[in-house]
Amino acid sequence: MCQLLGMNANTPTDVMFSFAGLSHRADEHKDGFGIAFFEGRGLRLFIDPESARASPVADMVRRYPIRSHHVIAHIRKATVGAVALQNCHPFVRELWGRYWVFAHNGDLKHAPLAQALPLHGHFRPVGDTDSEHAFCWLMQELAKAHADVPSVAELTHTLRELLPRVAACGSFNLLLSNGQALWAHATTKLHWVVRQHPFGAATLADEDLSVDFAALTTPADRVAVVATEPLTADEAWTAMAPGELQVFVDGAPLAGT
Repeated sequence: MCQLLGMNANTPTDVMFSFAGLSHRADEHKDGFGIAFFEGRGLRLFIDPESARASPVADMVRRYPIRSHHVIAHIRKATVGAVALQNCHPFVRELWGRYWVFAHNGDLKHAPLAQALPLHGHFRPVGDTDSEHAFCWLMQELAKAHADVPSVAELTHTLRELLPRVAACGSFNLLLSNGQALWAHATTKLHWVVRQHPFGAATLADEDLSVDFAALTTPADRVAVVATEPLTADEAWTAMAPGELQVFVDGAPLAGT
C-alpha cells in the first residue's frame, strides 16, 4: 500500500519535518513520490517515479522553503498501473476555476471501475491507475452536483454521498483539497493530529529526528496533519474509523460536518 501525508493550517506552515518522516518510509514504498502545495490560488506540484529516498526531485523539495496552508504528499507502492511519471500521485484537475489535488492509498479491484464508476464527462485519466480513474469520477460527479464552487459544508455533504460508491470498489483512503479545506476519508488506515498552543517537541517514529514546535510557532498557530500511519512517537494521533470522512479548515476538524 502507498503512504499519504496531508497538512492543513491556519497560517502558512513548514511541512518538511513531516515530509522527512514520510520519505523515510520510501524504502518499502519506492515506486514514486509526489507533493503538492497551494500558494494562494496557485499550486506547486512535484512528482517523480523514483523513490523519495533517491529522487533528485525529492532532494530539491527537501531544500525548498515550503510554507503553505494546504499540502498533500504521497509515496507509492505500485499495485495498479506501471511505475511511470503519469501514475504518480498527487493528481491535479481544475474545477470551478480552482485546482483540486487528490492522493489515494488502497486498491479498487472489487468491481470493474469502468462499470462501477463510468466516465462520460471531460475528466479523463492520463495514466492507468485505479486512483486517477476514481479522482476523475469524483470531479465529474461534483461538477454535475453543483453549478459553481459551493461552500465547504456543501462539498462535504456531496462527498459523503459520493465516497461510499468508490469505497464499494475496494480500499479507499484519500486526501483531497481545493485550497479551501483538506478532506480525508478512510476505509483502512488513516490517522490525524492537531498541533496547537501550548506546542511541545516531537520525534519522528521512523528516524532519530526531533523538532521543538514551540520555538518555531506563535500561540495563534494551529496545524492538522493527516498520515497513513502516525509519523511521530510522542503525539496523540487519532485513528479514523472505516468509512469516516473528516474535513479540516484552519488547522482543525470542521465542526458540524
